[in-house]
Amino acid sequence: MSRVAAIDCGTNSIRLLVADVDPQTGRLVDLTRRMTVVRLGQGVDSTGQFAPEALERTFAAVDEYAAACQELGAESIRFVATSATRDAHNRDAFLDGILSRLGVFPEVISGQEEAALSFSGVVGSVAGTAPYLVVDLGGGSTELALGGTDTPETPTGADELRAAISMDVGCVRLTERHLTANPPTAAQLAAAAGDVHAALAAASGVVPIGETGTLVGVAGSITTVTAHALRLTRYDPDAIHGSVLPVGTIIDSCDALIAATHDERAAMPFMHPGRVEAIGAGALVWREVVLAVADAVAGQGGSLATVTTSEHDILDGIALALARQ
Repeated sequence: MSRVAAIDCGTNSIRLLVADVDPQTGRLVDLTRRMTVVRLGQGVDSTGQFAPEALERTFAAVDEYAAACQELGAESIRFVATSATRDAHNRDAFLDGILSRLGVFPEVISGQEEAALSFSGVVGSVAGTAPYLVVDLGGGSTELALGGTDTPETPTGADELRAAISMDVGCVRLTERHLTANPPTAAQLAAAAGDVHAALAAASGVVPIGETGTLVGVAGSITTVTAHALRLTRYDPDAIHGSVLPVGTIIDSCDALIAATHDERAAMPFMHPGRVEAIGAGALVWREVVLAVADAVAGQGGSLATVTTSEHDILDGIALALARQ
C-alpha cells in the first residue's frame, strides 16, 4: 500500500484526499477527504485573470491541506489544477504560490486528462451495465468520458476509456455569464441552456453518448441534486454514493433547484453554503445532459431509465495514478 495525497483544484472548490492505495487492485482506504469552496475561478470567464482575493482564499486552503498531508504522513502528493487555471493568463502567480506552500509543482491538466482521471476514479466503484458514461460537472467545465467493461475478472481503469471530451460549461461559468437574477429569468435560463446545447452538440460528435449503458454523475452540483432528490435532512455521502434514481426524479430536482431563490437554496439542510450561488446553473447543466443522453440512447433503440451518482471521482483517479507511478 502507498500513502498518497491527491489535490484537485477546480473553478469553485479545492479538495484533498489522503489515502492508502493498493496500486495492483486499485483499492483505496480513505484517511481524510476535505472540500473547501474557494471560488478560484471568480471572474475568470470574463477577465481571463485570477482575482487577488480568489488566490488568497485558495492559498489559505492549501496551507491547511499541506499541514494535513504532513500530519498523516503522505509519501507523495499530486496537485491537479483544471478549468479555471487553464483559462487564466496570470496562472504563474497561482502556480508559484502552490509550489512554495506544498513543495510540489501543480499540474495544469487538459480537459481530456481530467475526463480520463474522473473515469478511472469512478468506474469500478459503482454498479451498472457498460458502457459507462461518466459526467464530471465542475465550476468551469464539464467532462464526458465513455468506456468500461462488464467482465468481473478484468480490472476496470483508464485504459478502458473509449472516448472523452471537456466542454466549457460549468456551474460558475454559466452563473457569471447568464444567471445573474434571483431567481434567474426565463431569458437567462434560455441563454444558459443554449450554451449547454451547443456544447453537447459538439461533444456528441466525439463521445457517442447514445451508446451509454449506465449514466454516472460526479462532483458537487450533481451530488447536491441527488441529495435533493433523496430528500436528505443533511448532506450524507454514504446515502448519495451509488444511489440509482429514475431520470424523472433527477429532472424534477434539477427544476426545483433552478427555480429556487438564493434564500430558498440556502435553507435546504443538505446545501453547502459555498454552493448556494451556483447550484442553479449546475442543476441546469445536469438536466440538459441527462435529457440529451436519454434522447440519444432512445434514438439508438435503447432506454435510459435511471441515473447513478458517485462520491468517488477525479480525486480517486489522481490518487490511483500517483500510487501506480
